[in-house]
Amino acid sequence: MSTIALQTLPGGSDAAKHLAARLGLSCGEIAVHRFPDGELRVAVAPATDTTILHAPLDQPNDKLIALLFAAEALRRNGAKRLVLVAPYLCYMRQDAAFHAGEAISQRAMGSLLATTVDRIVTVDAHLHRTPDIRSVFPGIEAENLSAMPAIANALATSGIDPATIVIGPDMESEPWVSDIASRLRLQHTVAQKTRHGDRSVAISFADPGLLSERPALLVDDIVSSGTTLMAAAKALTAMGATSVDAVITHALFPPAMIGAFTEAGICSIRSTDSVPHPTNAIALDESLAAALRSELTTIHLPETTP
Repeated sequence: MSTIALQTLPGGSDAAKHLAARLGLSCGEIAVHRFPDGELRVAVAPATDTTILHAPLDQPNDKLIALLFAAEALRRNGAKRLVLVAPYLCYMRQDAAFHAGEAISQRAMGSLLATTVDRIVTVDAHLHRTPDIRSVFPGIEAENLSAMPAIANALATSGIDPATIVIGPDMESEPWVSDIASRLRLQHTVAQKTRHGDRSVAISFADPGLLSERPALLVDDIVSSGTTLMAAAKALTAMGATSVDAVITHALFPPAMIGAFTEAGICSIRSTDSVPHPTNAIALDESLAAALRSELTTIHLPETTP
């Protein structure tokens, strides 16, 4: 009988434990020690035939090194199949060289991970100009799950005003906004965003009258600097929205910024647990477990005698 277990990089243990429990698996934490010169020593739990590696890849540079070292140790100690669960998958934004000499981070990451693991499962990867995540990771299995079912379910459970209009802060958010609005039977619209730099954007709406005297719900995949979200909230308030709330998949902004969001007019901000963050309010374990159950079925098939 083949064996399977889940191991997690430090920092994502709560979400990893919930996922392991839902799958009925043990959950081991990979030990990472940092030496004074910045190098890492990585030690894994005993390898199983199939090992699910849980690694939210925010703050990616150290985590990627730890992930590579963990994969090496697991392979050398008998793991035949490595499945990377990276609820947040880093370095997906840049899919082209926009200026001479720039690296294409998405391509480099794809090549690196495709030689490290056998399957990748992620959530709402930043793939706006890449239609299929499988093209990023040549030769291995890859799935890009949507967090929208989990987010919509959480919103429906907590209760939402039927007059709420779902707002996308830019055209790239249209797929998530329309999905959420459809599931909750709400109206939606997206803003037009003009970016003037990493921390300077202008937000406008084609039909400002649609937003007056109604609650607004901002939906986005990633919030890092928070500039776009705050600009959208200020614009919505100026156009007469009665309240502004936000839900996001990946909360990458510093927790200290929550106060700045409040000052910008955002009443609440909720994120999934794709990366650990004080705003985490929506669990992804059910969605991830559904995608991973094939691993349990495959490895536990009884051997047959020809």
